[in-house]
Amino acid sequence: MTHGQTKHGHASSMSDQDFVLKQRTEILHALCSSGSAEPLEKILDILLSQGELTWEDYQNVQVKPEALGACPSFTGCSSALEDTGETQGSSAQNLLAQRPSLVNKLQGCIDGALEALLDSGYFTESDCNEVRLPLHTPTQQARCLLDHVRSKGESAATAVLQYLQQKEECGSPTFLDNATPPKEFLKYQKKLSSSVSAQSCFLSTYGRTSHMSLDDIYTEGHLEFAQDCADAHVPLGLEGIVGKVGTINEEADTVLVSGEAGSGKSTLLQRLHLLWARGVALQDFLLLFPFSCRRLNSEEKELSVQELLFQHCCWPDRQQDEIFQFILDHPHLILFTFDGLDELKQSFSDEHRLCCPTQRAPVHILVFNLIQGSLMKGVRKVVTSRPEAVGPVLKKHLSKEVLLKGFSLDGIDCFVRKNHSDPALAAKVLASLQANTALLGLCHSPVLCWIVSQCHKELLGCGEGSPQTITDVYLMILQHFFQHQSPLRNGKQAGWLEEHLETVVHLGQLAFTGILATSYIFSVTDLEACGVTEFDISQYEFPHMTIQCFFAALYVVLSNNSDRSAIPKLFEPQDREVNNEGPGVCFGVCVPPRNQQNVEDASRAKTPNLQITATFVSGLLSKRHQNLWLHSCSSAVICKKGQQVARCLSKGMQKHFRSIPQPVQGEKKSMHAMPDFVWLIKCIYEMQEDRIAKDAMSKLEVDHLKLTYCNIGPVECTALAYVLQYLRNPVGLQLDNNSVGDVGAEQLLPCMHICRSLYLRNNNITDEGIRKLIAKGIDCENFQKIALFNNKLTDVCTQHFCHLLKTRQDFLSLRLGNNNITAEGAQWLAEGLKSNHSLQFLGLWGNKIGDAGAKALASALENSKTLVWFSLVSNGIGSSGAQALANIIRKSPSLEELWLTENCITKAGVECLIQALKRNTQMKSIWLRNNDLTLEEQEEMTKRESRLVF
Repeated sequence: MTHGQTKHGHASSMSDQDFVLKQRTEILHALCSSGSAEPLEKILDILLSQGELTWEDYQNVQVKPEALGACPSFTGCSSALEDTGETQGSSAQNLLAQRPSLVNKLQGCIDGALEALLDSGYFTESDCNEVRLPLHTPTQQARCLLDHVRSKGESAATAVLQYLQQKEECGSPTFLDNATPPKEFLKYQKKLSSSVSAQSCFLSTYGRTSHMSLDDIYTEGHLEFAQDCADAHVPLGLEGIVGKVGTINEEADTVLVSGEAGSGKSTLLQRLHLLWARGVALQDFLLLFPFSCRRLNSEEKELSVQELLFQHCCWPDRQQDEIFQFILDHPHLILFTFDGLDELKQSFSDEHRLCCPTQRAPVHILVFNLIQGSLMKGVRKVVTSRPEAVGPVLKKHLSKEVLLKGFSLDGIDCFVRKNHSDPALAAKVLASLQANTALLGLCHSPVLCWIVSQCHKELLGCGEGSPQTITDVYLMILQHFFQHQSPLRNGKQAGWLEEHLETVVHLGQLAFTGILATSYIFSVTDLEACGVTEFDISQYEFPHMTIQCFFAALYVVLSNNSDRSAIPKLFEPQDREVNNEGPGVCFGVCVPPRNQQNVEDASRAKTPNLQITATFVSGLLSKRHQNLWLHSCSSAVICKKGQQVARCLSKGMQKHFRSIPQPVQGEKKSMHAMPDFVWLIKCIYEMQEDRIAKDAMSKLEVDHLKLTYCNIGPVECTALAYVLQYLRNPVGLQLDNNSVGDVGAEQLLPCMHICRSLYLRNNNITDEGIRKLIAKGIDCENFQKIALFNNKLTDVCTQHFCHLLKTRQDFLSLRLGNNNITAEGAQWLAEGLKSNHSLQFLGLWGNKIGDAGAKALASALENSKTLVWFSLVSNGIGSSGAQALANIIRKSPSLEELWLTENCITKAGVECLIQALKRNTQMKSIWLRNNDLTLEEQEEMTKRESRLVF
């Protein structure tokens, strides 16, 4: 055989491999161009489990979300998951051999697996956070977990496999109290599961999305427990919604998921349904019954619970009574979900009690009694609602409340990339958002992020006219819809609205009358009454509630009537509710008589939708958009309507200002704003007229503006900053316990110059958000105080505060409690404090600075002549740290209080503090509760020094 024959023969035997190598780029593009790495990752799982891919090769394959659509690199980069070199035991080998099935099983119970690993000591909080990264899909989280477990060794691998085995055993007959389900029950379970899967596998939350696989598009929003919950700061995933963690009422069975309109509540439930139907999550429940409150509105007959379940979810083929009896006998194995409680025509009430599951009653009575547990006690319920519809009567029947707060910055990035298979296009859309911070703030809301993604052509082609307000975004999708539905006959790009004016008016009338009657699904008769045809609307409902509100606002703007009361009534919901003539009378100017019925029961339920409508009316009647309406209304009419809105906003603001109480002598004048105040601010922002904003703020004279627990997110921050920048005098702005985040923090920059102090406790802000705030705040001469308790700050942020302290010699208060600042961060702060001669209050409660950090701070502060209050509670400080802090007490002429509670200081450390106090007579107290001291030592030291507080 010649040399040439050898080469030829070798080439022949490797033809398949050569083909793969030759087509490498095309194959990888086919695997990744969908916008999801899942196809490629599944192949890697199989190759790894079958031993065709070594662990080293797997480590070198980088499948990064930001690189989807491009080729993964095989560059031999290092990985955090290094092989220990030890012989792998059977459990570790099983992690590899069973990897595809383990990924499938784990994706629905990530939180449970992490909790088990955390409790057993195999994982740290840092490990858990890496797995829970919002950019990861559930399957990517599962793979990340398996990779971390492999790096922890054989025992950790065994723990995971045991956890999954226990999960599977929970679904066995022993979990059913030794009661085997009837054969027909199991058939029904399969039928119901198939039905739920079919309804959930494609995104159904928004219109025209039936082609989108939920797996491909779903992006997790930020979830957290309500603030009054002991577990408020525990990381929360989907399965945690129905878990035990966060429970505040053990006797209740209902979990509430609350979130603003468009925050993703329906999509979240849809994802839960799909995971249950696939058998990868919520497997403690044998049956899941999903209900839409919007659809339940159309049920006019009285039903029993059995009829409600079987007629509205899935009908058993036979033995209905036996199946229902099994449900009654095993309520803890059943899960109900009610989506959109706020869309029911009736407000929640627990006055009409019903206990018999076979008794017929109006559907809303059944729903209310199921939620409160009078009916079918023990069945777990998950209810979604907007926060405005959740009153104290409902809250007393909740086991816990979960808040859905929209997308984080990573979530926006992830969602946009999933929406576009072309990575280059996705990158352009994201770049456009980064260049327009107001629009980026709007995309915190998933529905607005979806609109922006759908309208990418309009967005990228608008140049400097990029959307700034919510109204701008909805006008963009209206233009997008009409221009894609039919090309303009007159060929004029600017004439898209004139071309479809009749359709807009008809749909607007349908939307508005629907809101008044709390109707979101329409009959043929409803459509005919408003002149709507099948060409105008493809289904008998609007794609999303906010889109219905937008069309209702268009109708208010475009309706040709001379009665001037429509707009004022829209801005005065409290008057509408108490009007004895009924809400229909108030809007008679807009609604034909035949549509004024069945609306009185719904006045409270529809108020939030009317407020959203009023927000859109404000934007549509702004001077920026008035030219759009000139072909349908005279400029005089449009101008008068715009003036009406301006007067309503001014009147509403004045009402809030008049409610401000006079300050107690010696205290500053403070205003605690109500949610309606935030709504009015958003309406003013939608108008985008400086004159109106200036007028609104000209009469606000307070020293402190408190907006805590007001559901302030990035959208609201944008509006607040726009309006508050026109305040005449500096204020303290308190935004504690909201959802500001990094996006919202950036939106606040335009009003930083008017902020004397800024309180942002518990707002999910990271170092990046702080970087931007401080960069702006350094140049704002009024800015003197900041409070950032319980955010997500690390040592990185302390570098920015170091610069602030060095630069600003009039800065008074810095509070960074309950973050993740270590000795390194304390050293950065100390560097800034050495040069600062003004700081009076320094709070570092609940960090991890230890003795090293305490020594660095003590060295920097021992010559301070301004520090009055200093807190180092719960920082792992021992006696050597206390000894260093004693130097501050010994030398400071100004320090009055030092807080050292919940540390590990011993008698020796306290002795140093006592000796220092002998040299300091103005010091008022040192707090030392919960340190390493016996009761006898505490009593003895208290006798020696009364300023020690134990």
